[in-house]
Amino acid sequence: MKVLIIEDEAPAFRRLQKILDEIKPEIEIIDVIDSVEDSVKWLKNHQAPDLIFMDIQLSDGISFEIFEYVKITNPVIFTTAFDEYMLRAFKVNSIDYLLKPIKTDDLASSLKKYEEMRSAFMEKDHTRDINTLIQHIRLDDKKYKNRFLVKKGDKLLSIESRDIAYFQTRNGVVSLVTLADRKHMVDYTLDELGQQLDPNDFFRANRQYLIHFSLIKEVHRYHKGKLLVEAKLKTDQPILISEEKSSLFKRWLDQ
Repeated sequence: MKVLIIEDEAPAFRRLQKILDEIKPEIEIIDVIDSVEDSVKWLKNHQAPDLIFMDIQLSDGISFEIFEYVKITNPVIFTTAFDEYMLRAFKVNSIDYLLKPIKTDDLASSLKKYEEMRSAFMEKDHTRDINTLIQHIRLDDKKYKNRFLVKKGDKLLSIESRDIAYFQTRNGVVSLVTLADRKHMVDYTLDELGQQLDPNDFFRANRQYLIHFSLIKEVHRYHKGKLLVEAKLKTDQPILISEEKSSLFKRWLDQ
């Protein structure tokens, strides 16, 4: 069995590799990729593996973006530290959803499920199997973060998400900037914020910026297929959308 692993955390990859070697040593790991961009390039230029292990949070975005650019017909087992993406995972070719740290018994169960469902995937008719899996999973309604508590001198302020223009990371520090152009430090990473905020309102533009829709004044075409966001507020750096993310960004603007 040929397996592709899409994972940006070295310790997580080593743990997955170790467990795979223990329970199914005949598995061949053909490659390990750590970003959305490189995953898209790899899948466009290589023969599809038998199975993909796919982390959700990658170095340049979330792995669901990969499905926007390339058609994946082989089964996928998602691995993540967060459970809020479960329903979304089963809308693509997922046959299982493993929470980190991955346990040996859970991974063995996933591989058994893959073997049982393999013929269904080869016939390209796995809808019934996916729906059956979903019915056995308890899914809670997703609740997005509405307020952020920040410090201003000796005071504590509560800022509503709708009043936030963008988040920016710089030199390892993440700032919240309001629509009134006031900056506050927050104790979150952009990845964590991307999981907690409503994706209808916020978009991860790149590694530096997570922007609210209300920040956008205009969008301009940029060189090499990129897009330039003209913001209503002055930002430290231009807000650029990569060519790989441009289609997803346009759909976000048009929802």
